[in-house]
Amino acid sequence: MAFPPSQNRAKQSNYSVLLCIHILFFILSTRVSAQSSPVFACDVKSNPGLEFRNMSGGLRPYMEFPMWVLGLVFSSLVPGATSFPQVILTAASFNVTLFHAIGKVVSTEARAMYNVGLAGLTFWSPNVNIFRDPRWGRGQETPGEDPLLTSKYGSAYVRGLQDRDDGDKERLKVAACCKHYTAYDVDAWKGVDRYHFNAVVTQQDMDDTFQPPFKSCVIDGNVASVMCSYNQVNGKPTCADPDLLAGVIRGQWKLNGYIVTDCDSIDVFYNSQHYTKTPEEAAAKALLAGLDLNCGSFLAKHTEDAVKAGLVNESVIDRAIKNNFATLMRLGFFDGDPSKQLYGKLGPKDVCSSENQELAREAARQGIVLLKNSKGSLPLSPTTIKTLAVIGPNADVTKTMIGNYEGTPCKYTTPLQGLTALAATTYVPGCGNVACSSAQVDDAKKIAASADATVLIMGADQSIEAESRDRIDIFLPGQQQLLITQVANASKGPVILVIMSGGGMDVQFAKDNDKITSILWVGYPGEAGGAAIADVIFGFFNPSGRLPMSWYPQSYTDKIPMTNMNMRPDPATGYPGRTYRFYTGPTVYTFGDGLSYSSYNHKLVQAPKLSCQNLAFDIHLRVKNTGKMGGGHTVFLFSSPPSVHNAPQKHLLGFEKVFLEPQTEGLVRFKVDVCKDLSVVDELGSRKVALGQHVLHVGNLKHTLNVWI
Repeated sequence: MAFPPSQNRAKQSNYSVLLCIHILFFILSTRVSAQSSPVFACDVKSNPGLEFRNMSGGLRPYMEFPMWVLGLVFSSLVPGATSFPQVILTAASFNVTLFHAIGKVVSTEARAMYNVGLAGLTFWSPNVNIFRDPRWGRGQETPGEDPLLTSKYGSAYVRGLQDRDDGDKERLKVAACCKHYTAYDVDAWKGVDRYHFNAVVTQQDMDDTFQPPFKSCVIDGNVASVMCSYNQVNGKPTCADPDLLAGVIRGQWKLNGYIVTDCDSIDVFYNSQHYTKTPEEAAAKALLAGLDLNCGSFLAKHTEDAVKAGLVNESVIDRAIKNNFATLMRLGFFDGDPSKQLYGKLGPKDVCSSENQELAREAARQGIVLLKNSKGSLPLSPTTIKTLAVIGPNADVTKTMIGNYEGTPCKYTTPLQGLTALAATTYVPGCGNVACSSAQVDDAKKIAASADATVLIMGADQSIEAESRDRIDIFLPGQQQLLITQVANASKGPVILVIMSGGGMDVQFAKDNDKITSILWVGYPGEAGGAAIADVIFGFFNPSGRLPMSWYPQSYTDKIPMTNMNMRPDPATGYPGRTYRFYTGPTVYTFGDGLSYSSYNHKLVQAPKLSCQNLAFDIHLRVKNTGKMGGGHTVFLFSSPPSVHNAPQKHLLGFEKVFLEPQTEGLVRFKVDVCKDLSVVDELGSRKVALGQHVLHVGNLKHTLNVWI
């Protein structure tokens, strides 16, 4: 990976690589859909003239980011790829092994498509922003509101994408990118958009809420890239902040890779935020802050003039080139014909394999959250349910199930199709779409009144919540509540409400309505979502998902502007705080909520009462499935620290997913690092061990631990 020691030789080498790769970029970006094999660096056999050449100059090629490197395209050769649930539902599984497995499948299918010229090897994923406010349209892309869950998802998924099967830690299967750095979670709300928003964030909130997932991506996941965001943080564009980029990502965390803008971010902070007076100054500030790569054309247009004006030194350009092309080297672009490399034999047969599609179904099943279940409701029996009424605008959807940033799936199984495979169904949409401006109640009531059970499949889609589309309220859209209530009143059998959405909903009315016997949240469940929903409803899978975000009442959003970034409550103003860690008000459902068809008991086997000098200790728990059905169960270890430095009222120290057959038990072990897990971040952003009484929570168990020096 090393560049030649001579500065002159390094510059010549860099520019040689530039010319070769620039021509490669041009060819592949114009011919990607027609290629039957991958284009790789300096393929002189297929493209004479692509040999290395020494030259002086060449700033433009490196500044432009060719979009072919990102993602993939589909053709008759590969018409679709495995479409997993949207991240928010995957996160609800609380299964780190699953997070990694999904990343591995995605990277395998990417390599297979790359080998036939349909994909690049750079994937700008995952989104590890904190789902701070339920109105955020992109919350569906994230692992939820908790920094630990988001960190564990991010690092595991990144490793699944990047780690090679030969164990070579220096090379990459594909290159992942953790985004959007940092404190980014307002897209478009009441006239405030991400291109103009200045996120005012305390150092305390920055260091204990917004930054940990990115830190974990870099340190634990060894991610190849971090993407800076559109917004400003405390008056500075993130893509022009040397403290955030060079100082933290590169300096403190030691990123082994490149830092890239969100698309046109430099143009945004010049033209929309007016952060600099000239475009050359904007280009220079971004590069001097530590930026290596620009998605867009801004640096290509203005960097050379910035150098000529003396605003940025060429050594800064050299640094960025090295970071960018070191990543290409780690991906194998300079290793010769990809067909002769580790993943060279992958092809269309490895995309949409039966194993991959089954993993998509399993991911959806593990993520689905059972929020309410009255006695005698779920699971339904396929032998006793002779007729099933299926109602709702999301009952027979396809694309809705795969959320945003979607590709083309291998195939779809809609909820209606999944349920019809197990029972005789009658179907009425009830609304023309999820906006449900006018509910068709009568037909829906009629089929519910005669059916043995009723399934209402409601919720949202990308017309309600999406990138550049934040919600104003958190009610079910339009007349959905009216439709649900009237159908429930008319139904003769159990009523199962299924909510398909990325964000939480104020469904207190349904929680309180005895006629609505069960509530399921299914996120956006991916290509096999309908089959997974049916598996859970008819008891072929025991639900084990837990909410990765809190569900608030509408009164919460009535009182709190989305633009208030403060996580902690303020008693002086009545501000209630955000997320389960700090929020002091009522919730409809909270982080970690979720039911099962089985019951589980926890017994503390080993835990200290006092920690004076030990820097780490073990907690052992025995977990028993006391029910009649096997299933998965997430064991959460929470801590309530001493009330110092506005510490969280409760925060997650660890979680483990266990799978137990009926009447069996297993041992779950947590290793607690005192400095990491029993510390709090003070008002200045410094992490300190909180001395005094900590209360550890596992289910209904509580254990008091005293920490002293």
